[in-house]
Amino acid sequence: MKHPVFFKQALLTICLTIFLLPALEAQTKKIKRPKSRVGVASVDRFVQESFDLYDKVYKYDGYAAAGTPLDDDDIDVLEEALEEMSSLSESAPDIINDLDGVGVLKQGKATLQVNRAKKALNYSIKTAKELLLGQREHESEDDGDTTTSDDDDDGDYEESENGANSDNSNDEAEEEPTNVSDGLEVYSKYDFVPGDNILFFDDFSQDFVGDIPSKWNTNGSGAVVRLNKVEGNWFELKAGYRLYVIPDIKELPEDYTIEFDLLTSGLDRQTSSGARLFIILSDNNAFNDGKQHYTSTSLPLGQYGVFNMYVKNYFNGKGGMINSGLTADIRDEVKNQPHIAISVTKQRYRLWINEVKYVDIPRFIEELDVLDYLKFHVYGLKDGEERVFIKNLKVAEGGVDLRRKLLSEGKISTNGILFDSGSANIQPQSLGIVRQVSQVLMQDDSIKLNIIGHTDSDGSDEANLKLSKDRAAAVKEALVNIYNISPDRLTTNGKGETQPVGDNSTADGKAKNRRVEFVKI
Repeated sequence: MKHPVFFKQALLTICLTIFLLPALEAQTKKIKRPKSRVGVASVDRFVQESFDLYDKVYKYDGYAAAGTPLDDDDIDVLEEALEEMSSLSESAPDIINDLDGVGVLKQGKATLQVNRAKKALNYSIKTAKELLLGQREHESEDDGDTTTSDDDDDGDYEESENGANSDNSNDEAEEEPTNVSDGLEVYSKYDFVPGDNILFFDDFSQDFVGDIPSKWNTNGSGAVVRLNKVEGNWFELKAGYRLYVIPDIKELPEDYTIEFDLLTSGLDRQTSSGARLFIILSDNNAFNDGKQHYTSTSLPLGQYGVFNMYVKNYFNGKGGMINSGLTADIRDEVKNQPHIAISVTKQRYRLWINEVKYVDIPRFIEELDVLDYLKFHVYGLKDGEERVFIKNLKVAEGGVDLRRKLLSEGKISTNGILFDSGSANIQPQSLGIVRQVSQVLMQDDSIKLNIIGHTDSDGSDEANLKLSKDRAAAVKEALVNIYNISPDRLTTNGKGETQPVGDNSTADGKAKNRRVEFVKI
């Protein structure tokens, strides 16, 4: 009576062996992760991140070898991993340079581990691309490396008990950021011009600390915070997988600009190469990149090497023409409260960090009138140690050539010239507009202008009147000192808060009221 059961079990074992053995043999043998550290922080981080990504790709390769199809979530994971791996691979030369001055034995061990990590990365990049394209072909030959001759130490790859940055990883938000108002001349060729019709503005001044801002949505977390030595409220963006924050903006026009200030804390040479801030233009306000159309720009936050800025577009349900890695060493910038500016003019897309234009793609927006929403996504940070904050998000329609408008209409009004709070210090990112005004004056020597300052209603009437006059005088000073315009061609005046164009009870309205006018005399 037992024989039928025995034969069933044997038959089942044979069938499983027949079906599973080819799949198991089809995947390459796994490259072994080094068991010990080298003791050079950048090398150890490179090796760890390389094998973390390798393990992820190897798992999906195993699914493919077993005939298991990838679902949408799997594809998303592989796409993000591919970006991280490409960026990490580019940092390898910088890692080798860190071995200068290190002992011979340690150099040898480091070289072996870096080479093994590079082999793992090469496999991972090639395999991820093939899996995403549906072109993965498995072979039986051994592409792997199972040796561990360079690692005789015991133990798994773990963080050291003390941590490489335990003395300062949580203090960076309290360090006074670089004063970007110094050296305005550096910005004298800055050509970003903000839109003149504000669609959305949020400085989080109307929100309570600890709350999600009232004009935002998220599928995770985040909070308004106050930090030492930096002014006002900031919105902390929490990092996570497929975690988005979305401002209440609808129906972006064809021509518009986006601006915001960025602040980071805790970034150091231990920060992951995959740490990034994504800025996404999307066809929906759901918690994903987009349904049929989107563009994505990711700013690298890693510090131990130079990592690319990635830009890609996706239209009509498939990858677009752009999927590029742009060389951008912005390690210092992201740690020193940079101003981010984006200009979209129909199909053209440009991005500046402070005064430097890093992206200028003529046909990035392949379909007009489909990208209506703005989203932010942060990925790859250590929770509680590495943090990202934004402030002063402004989206404005326009970004037009103010030179033609001033010549044809004899008057322009702009809220794109920004000043430090309560002062007449011009913020450097405002000089794109000042530059355009200077070009009009240079083109026609007969033109004279009256510069008129306006404020919101914060503060007393007397203080605001004085402030508006001081700000107009500061704009004149910039035209004279930076662009060599004769002071005799410029007069100034200030109206304080007496001529509002927006509601002073809202952040949007206050932003509209803080403006400068240029009127031909």
